[in-house]
Amino acid sequence: MASRFQAPKGTFDILPAGAHARERVEQLARELFDRAGYARIETPIFEDTELFARGVGESTDIVRKEMFTFEDLGGRSVTLRPEGTAPIARAYLEQGMHKLPQPVKLWYLGPYFRHERPQAGRFRQFNQIGAEVIGAESPLVDAELIMLLDELLRSLEVPALRLRLGSLGSPEARASYREELRAYLREHQDQLAKDVRERIDQNPLRAFDSKDEGTRAVMAEAPTMLEQLDANDAEHFAAVRRLLDRAGIAYELDGTLVRGLDYYTRTVFAFECEQLGAQSEVGGGGRYDRLIEELEGPPTPAAGWAAGVERILLALGEEHQRRPHDVFVAAADGQREQALALVAELRHAGLRAELDLADRGLKGQMRQADRLGVAHAVILDTEGVAQLRDMRSGDQREIDLARVVEELAGR
Repeated sequence: MASRFQAPKGTFDILPAGAHARERVEQLARELFDRAGYARIETPIFEDTELFARGVGESTDIVRKEMFTFEDLGGRSVTLRPEGTAPIARAYLEQGMHKLPQPVKLWYLGPYFRHERPQAGRFRQFNQIGAEVIGAESPLVDAELIMLLDELLRSLEVPALRLRLGSLGSPEARASYREELRAYLREHQDQLAKDVRERIDQNPLRAFDSKDEGTRAVMAEAPTMLEQLDANDAEHFAAVRRLLDRAGIAYELDGTLVRGLDYYTRTVFAFECEQLGAQSEVGGGGRYDRLIEELEGPPTPAAGWAAGVERILLALGEEHQRRPHDVFVAAADGQREQALALVAELRHAGLRAELDLADRGLKGQMRQADRLGVAHAVILDTEGVAQLRDMRSGDQREIDLARVVEELAGR
C-alpha cells in the first residue's frame, strides 16, 4: 500500500525486525557499562546553538554546514544536537557534577542529527552510544575507554575491526606545529580543495580529513603532530600504548588521525570495519581536556567516545531475528477467553506466550504457531481439554490445564 507521505530524506523507520537487532546492541552496552561503573545520562534533544559553536568549534563542518538550527517561539536560536559530548559537558557544569567524587563516569544512548548527504552508513537522524569520563587526566582513563569500546564491538562480533590510534598533544604544544602545517599547506595550496584552502588559517588540521584526491596526496607527505609531541604529551601517549599492549589490544599508529571536532587534545582513536568501505568508522573518540573551560567552567580533564548504532548494524550485515515465543495457545470456538487467561498466566510466569487475535480456525492457528517458531503449543478443544504439542518433534499429549504453567515454566 503506497502513500504520498514519506519519511524525510536521511531518516528511516525502525521496523520490528530491525528493532530486535538494536535491542541487542543496547542490551550489551547497558550490561558492559553497568559492570564498569558508568551511570546513564540523558540530555535534551535540542540545545542552545552557542553550545555547539563554542564547544564543537565554529570552523568544523558540523557547525558550518551540518546543524539543524532554528529559532524557537521566543526568538532563541536552538539546534538539534549533532553530537553528545558538548551537551554532557554542559550538564556536568549546570547540574553541579563537578562537586561529585571525580571522575564522573557517564554513558548515553539516543538520536542525533546532522544535515549530511544521505548514503550507506550516514543519515540525517542517527543513533549513538557513547561514554564519557570527566575529571581525570590519567592515561588509565584513555585506556579504559578504548578497552570498553573494543569489548562492546567484539562482543557484538563486528568483523574486520582495526583500531587507529594517535595523539594531538596539548593546545600549547600544537601551536608551533599548526604554524609548520600552515606553511606546508600554503606551499601546496594550488593542489588543495577549495574548502581546505579556506581553512588554512583557522583550522589547518582539518586538511587530514579531506576526501579530495589532490588534498589527500598532499597530506600524505605532510608533517604530523605525532612527530612533534612535547615530553609530557609523549609520556602520556606512551603510557596509553603500554596499557593497551598489556590488555592485548592491537592498534595502528596514525599521525593523520585528527577527528572532526575541535575540542580534542592528546589521545584520539577510531575503530573501523574494513568491510564498510568509505564510511568505515563504527566508533571513536579521544581526550578533550579543554572543553569544560571553553564552556566557562574550571580546568577539567575529560575523555570519551561515541559509536554509531546504524554503522554497527551495517557492519554486522545481518538481520538478527526476534527470539521466538515459548508457547502458542490455540483455542477452538468457545475457548478463546480461556486461552487469553492461560496466556496471561504463562506471561506472569516469565514465558513468552502468544495466542491468536485474528479469529483463525484451529488449523490456521497451528500454521501461525509454526510460522512464529514457538517451541510448544497448547491446544484447547471445544470441551476445554488441553493438548500439549512439541512443535519440533510433533509429539502431542493431553495435559491437565491446571498444570500447564507449572510444566512449561519448569522446562
